[in-house]
Amino acid sequence: MTQQPEFQQFGDQPYGNQPVAGPDDRTPAALAHASSLIAMALSAGWLSFVGPLVMWLIYKDRSPFVRQAAAGSFNFNVGLWIMSIVGWIFIITVIGIPIGLVLLAISFVLQIIGHLIGTVRATRGRTINYPFQLRILS
Repeated sequence: MTQQPEFQQFGDQPYGNQPVAGPDDRTPAALAHASSLIAMALSAGWLSFVGPLVMWLIYKDRSPFVRQAAAGSFNFNVGLWIMSIVGWIFIITVIGIPIGLVLLAISFVLQIIGHLIGTVRATRGRTINYPFQLRILS
């Protein structure tokens, strides 16, 4: 019998690019994702990129798994942060209030869902490839 290849799920990394998660790597990787949600709640979304950036700076040379989790979370946050700024610019112009509100809502929902999925995957030793991110850190 021939084996069927497994289908890649949404957000999974391609087979060759997935770093191995050691037993001590899962918690910091999950914290890299969850810190965005915590910062988002404390700063109304404006500082959600700080937690992943700090985790990346601490673990960039220690653990490839945590580095990738923190970099992905940071990159995802920067993209959504820019979307929020554009949304606020539309709101300030008054004529673009409907567009601005939609952009802010999309940014808010994507941050919550994306980071929850990222946190759960990191606790299981899996990575996530965020759908909307600007690749700044790697």
